[in-house]
Amino acid sequence: MQYDRYMGLDYGNARIGIAFSDLSGTIASADSVYKCKGEEEDVVYLSDLALKKEVRHIVIGLPLNADGTESEMSKRVLAFGQKLSDVSKIEVFYQDERYTSFEAEEYLKEARLPWDKRKALLDKVSAQIILQNYLDERK
Repeated sequence: MQYDRYMGLDYGNARIGIAFSDLSGTIASADSVYKCKGEEEDVVYLSDLALKKEVRHIVIGLPLNADGTESEMSKRVLAFGQKLSDVSKIEVFYQDERYTSFEAEEYLKEARLPWDKRKALLDKVSAQIILQNYLDERK
């Protein structure tokens, strides 16, 4: 059987939110938050995780400026994505992530979670939103 599983990433300097799609590549679910250790180690960890989970596609949130232009962080994300693709041999796609952190925060506020719990969940929920937006636009 041919699976079409995606991994979504919300890349940050200190943490990376991780989400996965179901096997059909339709529904995204928040998974975990990875604490960054250094770019090389981060790439190896995420590559190994993607291979272990039989991921066929990786989607990384691209932090664009409000006007849609690339930011300094966008350039870092693109370079990281290229390294991740080179190591994992999995194609990487990018999804505009403007306002996803705000959307994730609002979603978690609606759940009436205290700030410390919201903060712990924010990155992986952002990754879920990034991945779900990509999957929805792909249809």
